[in-house]
Formats: sequence, structure tokens, C-alpha cells
Amino acid sequence: MSPGLQASQSEAAAPMVAGARLEAMRRRVRLSRVAVWTVIAAGPIALCVAVASTPTTVQAATSDKPTAVRTAAAGNPSGYAQVFLGAWLRSSAGDETSAQARLAQALAPDVDLPEPGADAQSAPQSVTAVRSAQRGTGAWSVTVAAQYAGGSVRYYAVPVVADRSGSSFAVTGVPGVVAGPARAKVPASPYGVSVPDGDLSSALGEFLAAYLTGSGEVDRYFAPGVNLTAVSPAPYTAVSVEQVLAVEEAAAAEKVPADGTKVRVLVRVEAQDAGGRWPLAYELTLKARSGRWEVAALESGTAQGGGAR
Repeated sequence: MSPGLQASQSEAAAPMVAGARLEAMRRRVRLSRVAVWTVIAAGPIALCVAVASTPTTVQAATSDKPTAVRTAAAGNPSGYAQVFLGAWLRSSAGDETSAQARLAQALAPDVDLPEPGADAQSAPQSVTAVRSAQRGTGAWSVTVAAQYAGGSVRYYAVPVVADRSGSSFAVTGVPGVVAGPARAKVPASPYGVSVPDGDLSSALGEFLAAYLTGSGEVDRYFAPGVNLTAVSPAPYTAVSVEQVLAVEEAAAAEKVPADGTKVRVLVRVEAQDAGGRWPLAYELTLKARSGRWEVAALESGTAQGGGAR
């Protein structure tokens, strides 16, 4: 066969091969569409089977960081033990229908009630939880103080369990009388500088008078940015400064130091009301500005060294 004839036959065969391939592709597309519509028409079960039959590779994502698992810590059952002991001490096994006996049994159904005699000590005036110690997972021992008329105090250890969420408690046994907590050693007071009468003690007296008696506005004694409200309703009619101690020597200076100077002070005052005189103590931070002392902070309940006894 001549080269020209072979070339012409090859050129003629090329469109035929291309057309055959295109037709095959179209046939596969039509068959795929038919299969999909057939599955849909067959219902959800067939669709699930079709999806399940399709091989799929899924790779789990990995993380270099460990997953944190949080567990709720058991709550402190001091209040629960306090309520139970108060009801238990005021109840009697001979009168299980009383309100106190029913309360004690509701808090601790398996705990026996006491049987006070005719000459037994009267019910306590107050009951207060003073210490709690966790003995194990969910197990606690709560020391509760019962104060009686005449000033006597008796301490009880109440066993309590708590669930993992800290929302449920139960008394697991009768209380036991124990020794009270030992008195802790009081650390040395940091307020070692005695502050004489002067600008600082006067500023403290005026501020505390406004704070406790309502005589005047407290805002005028504050450093910029300080926001405190006076005690309301005012509990006292008069306040007088008895002693001022400071940490920094600058508090005892005759003149107000440079602006920005801060001092920490402990002021002991005597407050008066219709019922008598009351020794009180306050810790404050004062700041010098424009030749006067201003209150920069009022600390609550942190005074060391105590007050008059």
C-alpha cells in the first residue's frame, strides 16, 4: 500500500476512534444516572446500601495536646453539718414528731437521736461550724461548736459524705464530742510606726465619721478613681480616733509628703450608738495629693494585732 493511502486511512480512523471513546463516556454517564435514579426510587434502604458499598477512607485527626477532663470537686459540707447538729442537739428520741427531730432525721435518717434527761443541759444558743477536714474521696469531718448559756462551748465532730458534684450530702454517723481547735500563734503586726495627731489622723477621723455615722459625704475623702459607699443605714452616732499605726515612716511626718506617696495604716476607733461604745479597727491605704491625705483603699477584715478586749 502506498504511503499516501496509509496516511489517508489513518486520518480517517482517528475521528472514528475519538467518536467511539466519546460515545463510551456518554454511555457510562447515562448508566450512572440511571443507577442513581433507580436507587432513589427504591427508597432510603437501597440508598443506604449504595452509600455503604462505596469504599471510603477516613483518617482520624490527631492532636499533640492531651484532652483535658474536668471533674467536679465535692463541696464543703460545713453548713450541712451545722444545720444537722443544731437540730440533733435540740431533738429527743422521746419526741420524734417534733420539728427539730424531723429535721435531724431528714438530714441523717440512720442516726440515732439523743435522749436528754430532766437535768440535762439546755439546748445551745448557737451552733457554728469552725473547721472542716476532708478524709477521703467525698468523706469529711466537720467540727461544729455549740455555745450554751453562760458562755460554755462544746465541740462536736460530725462525719459527712458529699457526692462528686458537691450538691448532695449525708451525715453518716452520730456526732462525737472533741477538743476545740488550738489557738494559732498570732504573727507580729507590720504596723510598727506610731502616727501622732496631725493631718493624717484628722483625715482618718473625718472619713470614718462620714463612713459610719453619715455625717458628710465620703467621696470628698477619696483619691481619684476610688469608689466606696458609706455604711447604710448609719450604725453609729459618733466616731473618735483612738490610735493610728502605720507601716511606712512617711505616715508619721509632720507635713504631708510629696504627691503620690502611699502609706498603709491601721486605725483603731471608738464608735458610739444608743447601746454603748464599741472598739473598731480598720486597715486603709492613703495617698498624698496636693498637700492632703486621701483614702486610696479600704481593706475589710484584714487588720492584724486585734483591738481592745
